[in-house]
Amino acid sequence: QVVESGGGLVQAGDSLRLSCAASGRTFGDYGMGWFRQAPGKDREFVAGINWSGGRTYYADSVKGRFSISRDNAKNTVYLQMNSLKPEDTAVYSCAADRTAWGTPQAPYDDWGQGTQVTVSS
Repeated sequence: QVVESGGGLVQAGDSLRLSCAASGRTFGDYGMGWFRQAPGKDREFVAGINWSGGRTYYADSVKGRFSISRDNAKNTVYLQMNSLKPEDTAVYSCAADRTAWGTPQAPYDDWGQGTQVTVSS
C-alpha cells in the first residue's frame, strides 16, 4: 500500500515536494515511480527510481525541473518539483515496480489514490 501527500495549489514558478509512503512490503526491494493524469488525458510516467536510488528516469517534459529520490529507511519516495508550470496540473500518483528498476516501461502495481497538484498561471 502506498499513500501520496504534498499536493496543493501553487503559482507558476513555485515548488512542491510530494511524498509517497509505502507499507506492507520490503520497500528497498522495489523500484518506484511517479505518474500523473490530467483531466481528459491518459496517465503518463513522470519519474522513476531504482531500488537503491542509484538510477533515475524522467519524462522529457520534467527533466531539469523535477527530481525523484527515496529514503529506504523511511519507506518513502519523494518528488521535488521546481519551476512548476500550469501544464503540470494533474493528479500525481506513485506505484511500485516489482522488477526493482523503476523504468518507464516497468510493470507498476499497488497504485496510491493520488494527490492533486494545481498550478495557476
